[in-house]
Amino acid sequence: MSLLIENRQNNIDIKKEFFEKVLQAASEVLDLNVGLEISLVLTDNKEIQELNREYRNMDKATDVLSFPLLDLDPYDRDAWLSDLQANVTPENGEAVLGDIVISMEMARGQAEEYNHSIERETAFLFIHGLLHLLGYDHERSQADEQLMNELQEKILLKCRLPRG
Repeated sequence: MSLLIENRQNNIDIKKEFFEKVLQAASEVLDLNVGLEISLVLTDNKEIQELNREYRNMDKATDVLSFPLLDLDPYDRDAWLSDLQANVTPENGEAVLGDIVISMEMARGQAEEYNHSIERETAFLFIHGLLHLLGYDHERSQADEQLMNELQEKILLKCRLPRG
């Protein structure tokens, strides 16, 4: 697993190893048998608002954005794993999934609002973005939203980051 992190903010310090552990836990929960390469940008509300406006025509800050490179369907597991395998690069033996952008400013506010740690909130946002890169989409239906919520909680529990 490769995680390329660009930290464009200096208010909250979360180590690369933290995100690597979350990625490993997600890989285990999702039973992925393929290496993944993901780019992660940690930023502030101003930059994420600019990205949200540019790419989604929504002129407001958000907590996380995902920019998938592949069009994956996680509801057909065999095709999903096959598509991941087909996109493994010879350079590093991993499938390049895309980019996740997290507003650490928004993460801090939400952690305070939900009365849990910044680590739990940041892990949640990272997992949420990762699931989008893997083709999951909570906006398709209520069943899809429920599935994403269940997967997010399973991964957070594996990371020992439960609610409350």
